[in-house]
Amino acid sequence: MASDDELPVLAGTDPVAALFAAGVREVVVKRGAAGASAYTVTEAVERPARSVPVVDTVGAGDAFVAGYLSGLLDGVDLAARLDRAVTTGAFAVAARGDWEGLPTRTELGLLDAVPGTTVR
Repeated sequence: MASDDELPVLAGTDPVAALFAAGVREVVVKRGAAGASAYTVTEAVERPARSVPVVDTVGAGDAFVAGYLSGLLDGVDLAARLDRAVTTGAFAVAARGDWEGLPTRTELGLLDAVPGTTVR
């Protein structure tokens, strides 16, 4: 898992292919406000960033990784892992601080709620 500016440093001009050739089974590329991508040898998934007001970007990458890994541990598929990662990253940037905005599992769906929805 790396940002799009870190990958070429790791593996040259075609980093995803180079990492697969080296035996890596899954590559995740974080692109900040441009979203993210995840690749396996047989699958590629792209997700846009969630549209939220950005308050503080500190901890966004860590939140993204936490969301992705929690999906991996839950056994969800590649697309669902990437969705969760992008969502946890969005929660992180919408609050001040590096962990204060992180959602609980039950809060993950809140970004899909219609504006004005009452949450109890």
